[in-house]
Order: sequence, then C-alpha cells, then structure tokens
Amino acid sequence: MSSDLSPAALAFRAGHAAISVAFLGAIGHIWWCGLTGRRSRLLRVEVAALATEGVLVGANGGDCPLGPLQERLGDPIPLFELVLPPRAAKLAVPVLGGVAATGIALLARRA
Repeated sequence: MSSDLSPAALAFRAGHAAISVAFLGAIGHIWWCGLTGRRSRLLRVEVAALATEGVLVGANGGDCPLGPLQERLGDPIPLFELVLPPRAAKLAVPVLGGVAATGIALLARRA
C-alpha cells in the first residue's frame, strides 16, 4: 500500500509515473505524426527519448531500468502492476516498445 512507503519512495513513484505518461504521450504523438504526415518540434526529441529508453530496457533484460532503484527505495511493486495484473504488467514494456518501434518505422516510411 502506498501509505507504507517512505516519502522518497512515494516521490520516486510519482516521478516514474510522470515519465511513463510522457512516454505514452510520445508514442501517441509519433503515431499521429506517422499517420497524418505532420511533423512537430517535439518529434525528434520524442523519437530520441524512446530510442534511448529502448536501448536501456534492452540492456536491462527487457525490464524498466528504474525498477531496481525503485526497489532500493522500498517500493516493491513494479509501476505497471499498480494498474495492470502482474502478467500484463510484465508484458507492458516490451509491447509498448513494439508499438513505439512500429510508429517510428511508420514515420520513417512516410518521410
């Protein structure tokens, strides 16, 4: 339960959630640009951020690189398990990575 977490763990969870929401927004924006052919100032930053995240996730065996730090702060529940069942949460990062990669490929194809 979140009330059992330290202030540092709660702050980290909130920051981690904000990063996740930003990445989800970036994926949506990349797909929108890929489907409409429009471009924005943020597009390159979003693609670079998602590509960097993909490299870090790959280097971490398919898991979010922030997970170990989260555990060290005393938060044993992976972020996606707060909103998804454990099996779906474990699949969320690779599935979202595939969705992001497909959106980036769509962008490249339309360029």
